[in-house]
Amino acid sequence: MKIGIIGYGSMGRMITEKIAASGSLAAGDIFVSNRSQEKLQNIPEGVIVCENNCDLAQKVNASEEDQGIVFLCVRPVDLKNVFSEMATDLSSETLVVSLNGSITFDMLSKFFSGKMAKVIPSVTAEVNRSQTLVCYNGKAEENDKQDLESLLRTFGNVIELPEDEIGMGSELVSCMPGFIASIFDVLCASAKKHTSIPDDQVVKMVLQTMCATGELMLEKNMSFEDVVSRVATKGGITEEGTKVVYEAFPKTADLLFEKTLEKRRMTAEKAKTSFEEDT
Repeated sequence: MKIGIIGYGSMGRMITEKIAASGSLAAGDIFVSNRSQEKLQNIPEGVIVCENNCDLAQKVNASEEDQGIVFLCVRPVDLKNVFSEMATDLSSETLVVSLNGSITFDMLSKFFSGKMAKVIPSVTAEVNRSQTLVCYNGKAEENDKQDLESLLRTFGNVIELPEDEIGMGSELVSCMPGFIASIFDVLCASAKKHTSIPDDQVVKMVLQTMCATGELMLEKNMSFEDVVSRVATKGGITEEGTKVVYEAFPKTADLLFEKTLEKRRMTAEKAKTSFEEDT
């Protein structure tokens, strides 16, 4: 298998580094290109820098001997130009993977008629714990899916969703680290008002407990309600706190998803308008 990564920003760099470090591909089977060559000075050993996107497509294109996968780690506004550049160099048998959830397969099909996938990783890929979302167009075959998902599993789990659920799926895995961090930031800030325990120790105590609670639930197959009933004994201190959460927090949670999903809808509309200009 040969893979290409177009765009060496934070996501392009992460994918390159994780796949290169996994040893799942032979040296010389990973290719990168980037508009600014300066960003490619510290690439992992064995990764080949291409002169441009066309050069990358030609080197990575699927053949009878090798599967080819090209990751497009670029902004929506740049996708048109990337496809236009590679129009005559990209094989329809090569699996093209977009990391942008706002651009639909229908929109992309105006520029490329072959196999496509969309991938939404999480920042937790940095510690190999990403819950990575993936969806495919109708032309991707089972072997394409297996090859792509074997790469994605080098930095976490893979969850396949239909394209129309990628938005909400992104809220639950890609955006969720930010939501969780902000929630516990507020909790820690409030706790600090009532204690002389050093601030950094408060944060560490909460983080370790948060991580351990997640591990407990996953390993023991416990629900959120199971944990609450286990800790919040009737008439006890924890019960008082959980009552506050269940009474006050649902409005905040509803507002959070209303705001983010509306922002996602507006972003998708803007991306569609931008993407379809002059097409």
